[in-house]
Amino acid sequence: MSADCIFCKIAAGGIPAKKVREDDALLAFHDIDPKAPTHILVIPKKHIASLADAKADDAVLLGRLLLAVAEIAREQGLGKGYRVVISTGAEGGQTVDHLHVHLLGGRQMHWPPG
Repeated sequence: MSADCIFCKIAAGGIPAKKVREDDALLAFHDIDPKAPTHILVIPKKHIASLADAKADDAVLLGRLLLAVAEIAREQGLGKGYRVVISTGAEGGQTVDHLHVHLLGGRQMHWPPG
């Protein structure tokens, strides 16, 4: 955990969030500024600043993260499709320095995204 990271504070229960799922390693919650009818963030509780900072020993955690996203998408009724976004670094659009996956659905997604 990082003391100054907003997502670490959410994972520790210090900041409230509308939780979708939580286990020993992951937390999923609704984004406070949704960009789609369904916009859920899925984060590891372990502080990893970005995907670029993930290490080989994070492989199992990263796999759990993506499998959780797929399970949550099914639970949210996104059978027609959804988008999964991992922004990395400032030029990639990452605004919180804690690895997180955006699960977006409930509307038609367009390409290119941005």
